[in-house]
Amino acid sequence: MIVVDSNVIAYLLLPGEWTEAAEALLENHPLWAAPPLWRSEFRNILAGYLRRGTLAQEQALALQCAAEELLTEIPVDSRAVLELVRQSACSAYDCEFVALARQIRGFLYTMDSQLLAAFPDTAKPLQKPAPQPQPAPEKGL
Repeated sequence: MIVVDSNVIAYLLLPGEWTEAAEALLENHPLWAAPPLWRSEFRNILAGYLRRGTLAQEQALALQCAAEELLTEIPVDSRAVLELVRQSACSAYDCEFVALARQIRGFLYTMDSQLLAAFPDTAKPLQKPAPQPQPAPEKGL
């Protein structure tokens, strides 16, 4: 099981530049977890799409439901979160994801540069899959 932050969830469910990388991560690590906070953060991402008119209300709700089915939600210990806050310049919100990754003895996948720098032992960047080699065209005889 791995921990993913709310942006990785968004990359998976909202097509964009990082969707392929999120799909590859899911294929390699099919069990995803997040602290309960992820729901509000993901709803806020969806709110932006709603306000820009790029998602309809029904689409946003369907994406929220899909994310809820995908993730295992695990509460985190406040003492652990506050200790991570003390050790870094990261927000308590972000430290919840790190605390959970450490709690389950796993990794947090994120694109948050501050988290990646502060917790390199726990936070791992989402990686774009390597391009697949294309077969050489056959030459006529």
